[in-house]
Amino acid sequence: MTTGGLIFLVGAILNGAAVNVEMLIIGRLLLGVGIGYANQSVPVYLSEMAPPKLRGALNIGFQMATTIGIFAANLINYFTSSMPANGWRVSLGLAAVPALMMTVGAIFLPDTPNSMIERGQKDEAREMLKKIRGTENVEQEFTDLLEASEASKRVEYPWKKIMEPQYRPQLVITCLIPMFQQLTGINVIMFYAPVLFKTLGFGNNASLMSAVVSGLVNVFATFVSIFTVDKFGRRALFLEGGIQMIICQISVGVLIYKVFGVAGVGSFSKEMGNLALALICIYVAAFAWSWGPLGWLVPSEIHPLETRSAGQSINVSVNMFFTFIIGQLFLSALCHLKFGLFFFFAGWVVIMTAFVYFFVPETKNMPIEEMNRVWKAHWFWGSYIPDDAVGLQHHKSVAV
Repeated sequence: MTTGGLIFLVGAILNGAAVNVEMLIIGRLLLGVGIGYANQSVPVYLSEMAPPKLRGALNIGFQMATTIGIFAANLINYFTSSMPANGWRVSLGLAAVPALMMTVGAIFLPDTPNSMIERGQKDEAREMLKKIRGTENVEQEFTDLLEASEASKRVEYPWKKIMEPQYRPQLVITCLIPMFQQLTGINVIMFYAPVLFKTLGFGNNASLMSAVVSGLVNVFATFVSIFTVDKFGRRALFLEGGIQMIICQISVGVLIYKVFGVAGVGSFSKEMGNLALALICIYVAAFAWSWGPLGWLVPSEIHPLETRSAGQSINVSVNMFFTFIIGQLFLSALCHLKFGLFFFFAGWVVIMTAFVYFFVPETKNMPIEEMNRVWKAHWFWGSYIPDDAVGLQHHKSVAV
């Protein structure tokens, strides 16, 4: 996290002080590297530190910080757009503020008990576990961590290990969830909100303010996820959010078709514009309490220690790959598909919602080192998990 923060800080400084395109490109590349470091380390860190009953809420703090950043960026863009000069420098340079916060904050964070055990610091790990759990009674969890660590040490090549059949459930879900997260179409809204709203007939300032409004909805809806994810579970939020997004995307598509038609010619009335904005905000809210935070939470909590690092790397890589692809293709797709673009993403949400219903088990309140109990009890994935898998030896199976 400290390394990622430093790299991000350098990238922000280069962007704010850029005197040519080359500096902008190098700065953006460094920002991407910094984000990669953070996305790799933060969700896993939170999942390992959090107690099982609060793991969902605490892990979603990562997504909450992301949504606050998106909202802040939209707000900054709105105000800097009216600056007579160097507004873009202020907008890009202010990225140094969260970078500095992350860099300094990471210096004071303690290591997780898992990482301490991996480095042979067993006594320190036990004390840290007592501290973060707030109780002296941690022997069962500590035993599970030791068992997981021993299993991890026997794995010389985690990237090869994760391809074995017994890790097939984690691998499939780690690949598909980040892909599905991007195919919800959320980055169409968050990356290109001003462009999208302007295309739909909003003025320059109105389009920027509409992006601010949707960003604010994103923040508040993420709070809903924090307070409900450990009560109602991951599956409930996935399914409800998926259904809500499908309804909103189809509604927006129909609305755009009625106003612009196949030719793409027309304009929104004030009432129609407000309706479109409302539907998009309801869609953003659905994503913000479902696929947004859970797309990071679930992959970070399902892997055993021996494949956790490799699994999170796959999660981040797949997520960033599809973010890049959709970001590159969106404007062209919007021009060619027009209202059909919303139907396209709605179709994908139907597929991912069905996938969650049939293939994603509930993981709430399950200790991270005992997650194999969940897989073993699942109707489809259970056959992939051996009877001597980590976390099964001392516990009875649970129903899924």
